Amino acid sequence: MAAPLMTDKLRRPLRDLRISVTDRCNFRCVYCMPKEIFGRDFVFMPHDQLLTFEEITTLARIAVGHGVHKIRLTGGEPLLRRGIEDLVRMLAELRTPDGQAPDLAMTTNGSVLAQKAEALKAAGLDRVTVSLDSLDDGVFQAMNDVAYPVAKVLHAIDAAQEAGLGPVKVNMVVKRGLNDHSIVEMARHFRGTGIILRFIEYMDVGTSNGWEMGQVVSSAEVMERINEVFPVEPLDANYAGETAQRWRYVDGAGEIGAISSVTRAFCGGCTRARLSADGKLFTCLFATKGTDLRALLRDGATDGELAGALGALWGARTDRYSELRSASTPGMKKIEMNYIGG
Repeated sequence: MAAPLMTDKLRRPLRDLRISVTDRCNFRCVYCMPKEIFGRDFVFMPHDQLLTFEEITTLARIAVGHGVHKIRLTGGEPLLRRGIEDLVRMLAELRTPDGQAPDLAMTTNGSVLAQKAEALKAAGLDRVTVSLDSLDDGVFQAMNDVAYPVAKVLHAIDAAQEAGLGPVKVNMVVKRGLNDHSIVEMARHFRGTGIILRFIEYMDVGTSNGWEMGQVVSSAEVMERINEVFPVEPLDANYAGETAQRWRYVDGAGEIGAISSVTRAFCGGCTRARLSADGKLFTCLFATKGTDLRALLRDGATDGELAGALGALWGARTDRYSELRSASTPGMKKIEMNYIGG
């Protein structure tokens, strides 16, 4: 018999689990880990505080048994976690109550992807999403703040495609006055390639990025700019709770997407929980605190006890930060992106 479906106070099911495997990152992106706050020598978690691969797999197995059918590995930069292919292999062996393997994806900055793509595919990874915020080297290097060149990310995207980790998606965070002039150029570059480019509104995740509403370029404005050059039309969502609004080029050159958590909040359909690298479960990207599942694991909790804890946490969930965002909410002390995962 299948385990009962977990739903929260707003009747939203738990369908997606995003797992941060490390808080470390080799970039210092201005919207996530700005160098003036984190520096290059920031002290990250000691290894013994991180969940082991076995612990991650145990928690993922419990979640998959109760309705999760999509798992995404995040960070920090997940490919900095040593032996990440072994974790992928372990997670790829999980099965839902009806015998299906969960969809297994990863978000990466691409810096190690070219070397790892084939091994990740062989281990069972289905898809990757690569972050790339501009094709202009000066702009991109200013945004990643470690002088990492565009060419290497493009090479990683090609390697992922060749390895079969697709459809590959590329995420562009758009910040007004910094990279918004790159919108059409990015669209032009990825049209007709089979790669799905997605534009993400600059969000007030954490408190270190100095977010201001005036820096947000709305998804509506993004699509207007693209439509003026390459006409587009809307597509239906692939599934309930999908974060991106889907569009396609009228001339058949492919699909693009827009993630509008600031101007068009999708809290009402949010089915995502996030597990931090040290085992805390968060029920919202904009959360102020999480619940420690690592302590339960290391105290010897049974599967039933872990499932009960997960069910209680999700069952009490009422989060809808983006729908309630106001002039005061961006200043709330929230968990940083590198810790909770994107």
